[in-house]
Amino acid sequence: MRWFNKTGKTEVWDQVIEWPLGDIEAAHKIREICRTAADSAGKIAAAADRSHPKISGEVERYERAAKVAMEIALKVSDDLLRDAAVRQIVELCLKAGNATTAQTLFRAIQSRSIRDEVLRDNPALASG
Repeated sequence: MRWFNKTGKTEVWDQVIEWPLGDIEAAHKIREICRTAADSAGKIAAAADRSHPKISGEVERYERAAKVAMEIALKVSDDLLRDAAVRQIVELCLKAGNATTAQTLFRAIQSRSIRDEVLRDNPALASG
């Protein structure tokens, strides 16, 4: 009976990364991490009490994903790819209701076109 012999599911962000990782591969990895963690971010935003034991696992999952995505983004050398990747992380943070981190990351985006798109979708970031 297979379901009794469950092993822990390895999350995308917990997988070992073979460095050096090219910029395009890094951007794809960040996109994959953000898409995978989006469900946890949504649950966090919908929760009234983030310290509740039922939601704390989702908070931990989101925070680990965001941290790994940010670490990978720091190693992207192409400015435009890095900005596009950071935009993905900003969207993840906003989905989780983490406006402070989203604002900090938004300020790191150098590409005017990407900044304008992010502001169009999230005008509240302009006030920070």
